[in-house]
Amino acid sequence: MSIHNQTLLNNAGILQLEGASVVIVYTEWNDFIVNELVAGAERTLDEYKISHKKVIVPGSFELPFACKQIWEQSKGTGSQPSAIIAFGCVIRGETPHFDYVCKAATDGILQLNLELPVPVIFGVLTVNTTEQATDRLGGAHGHKGEEGALTALKMISFQRQLSKSYL
Repeated sequence: MSIHNQTLLNNAGILQLEGASVVIVYTEWNDFIVNELVAGAERTLDEYKISHKKVIVPGSFELPFACKQIWEQSKGTGSQPSAIIAFGCVIRGETPHFDYVCKAATDGILQLNLELPVPVIFGVLTVNTTEQATDRLGGAHGHKGEEGALTALKMISFQRQLSKSYL
């Protein structure tokens, strides 16, 4: 979701969103960054009139578990999400903890994308400094919360178009 990929920043490819819903799973760790990611995503989802819910978890390591549980608990309820967005922010420190948390979150969300029938959008900032994180909240690197929501909408549309193509 880089600003260098200008096609992501527009609404091309966002079609067939009737009845779509999104769950935003976000961390309380580094909330001063993550809350703004969530706010950006909500602005974008509201713009497209997409219903959404929010669920908070302690940290990025817990995101894959929470996303999977949201899907599992919503099965058969008629209110399963069309996509899930996982937001977190991991800032490098002095120990290898950063590497372990980033790898676990990345691998876990990748695995969910291969297992679940809905897209799980990776919205975890993995940065060296707080300044790099804030640069991704509307600065030189775009707004990653807004981009995460656009990615979710494009993937919902992709999935719906694909299912119509193969019926």
